[in-house]
Amino acid sequence: MKYKLPRTVVILGLVSFFNDMASEMVTPFIPILIATVLGAGPVVLGLVEGVADAAASFLKLWAGRFSDIKAGRRKRLVVSGYALSNFARPLLGLVSSWGALLLLRSVDRVGKGIRNAPRDALMADAAHSSMHGHAFGFQRALDNAGAMCGSLLAIAALMWMGLSVSEVILWSVVPGVVVMLLLVFGVQEPPRQEARMESLRAPLVWSVLSRPTRRYLLVLALFTFARVSESFILLRGNELGMSVVQILLLWATLNITKAATSTHGGRMADAFGLGHLTMTGWLGYALSFFAFSQMEQVYSLWISVVAYGLVTGLSEGSERALISVYANENERGTAFGWYHLAVGLSAIPAGVLFGTLWHYWGAGAAFLFAGSLALACVLLLRLWGFAKGRL
Repeated sequence: MKYKLPRTVVILGLVSFFNDMASEMVTPFIPILIATVLGAGPVVLGLVEGVADAAASFLKLWAGRFSDIKAGRRKRLVVSGYALSNFARPLLGLVSSWGALLLLRSVDRVGKGIRNAPRDALMADAAHSSMHGHAFGFQRALDNAGAMCGSLLAIAALMWMGLSVSEVILWSVVPGVVVMLLLVFGVQEPPRQEARMESLRAPLVWSVLSRPTRRYLLVLALFTFARVSESFILLRGNELGMSVVQILLLWATLNITKAATSTHGGRMADAFGLGHLTMTGWLGYALSFFAFSQMEQVYSLWISVVAYGLVTGLSEGSERALISVYANENERGTAFGWYHLAVGLSAIPAGVLFGTLWHYWGAGAAFLFAGSLALACVLLLRLWGFAKGRL
């Protein structure tokens, strides 16, 4: 490639690595806590995960827009968001009710809402336009690798250090501190021209986006109803009789397979088209969930998770990089805010719907519905959502 990944992209990739290491010392335990300690089921899990992802939906749009208005704000918002999440997340080890779990999980996601759009815009600002797929794929690869390491650390803590689940969650504060040090001392925000910033329209005006962007975001919002929280895969493992350690190993396997293909998928997206790689990943998601709907044995769950991780990892970078193609430099934060808003607003009904289908008709019916909807979104993206050019 003609251009190397800039320092800002590399540091933000490392930030994602350590942040997800901290997160995945906590996240895999949430369905276990709900099903055992708190005595709840899939509907509550769907509510918790849906609210957690949607709690800060408008914050995502505001943060992206706010970072566009004046140069120098992107880094401050990113630092603030990561600080809030890494303060709230370890406290999940102390919860004794699902209401408290819902509150802390939502606070964690408020931090995510503040940081995500400015971080993605910061990466797009730093990387050359010809390598946005590579940059976002690299970030997603380190994100998934950190999740894998967090799961393995949790396993080691449970098996060889004799820590309880609550103690493992509390220890997630350590990689969280590393995140903050990397952000404060390692990230520099590239200078931007501010001449056109005052002419930008209000962030909640839908028409400010181009027609291809609006179409893509509408299809993406529909796809969110299929792409429910991966915590349901862990819940399925719990139903099939897997131990806590086996569930953590399954989670680590999921993340390492996604990490194995994310960077390569980003490079492929730059070479062959961001839209084509996104569509390939969504098709893999649909086929994987069809497989999840049919499995009744633990070994089949392992096979399905590996296939799911390898295929969907290919498109994680391209899905976000599409936004940077549509948006100009001074509107990237706002465009990424709309992206995260579209995903976030769909999260609550998607999670509750999936959990309700699971509760009344079983896991097979829920996964079959999600796979069918994902397949419909692949066709819709191909026929209606594609813009001309390199997509």
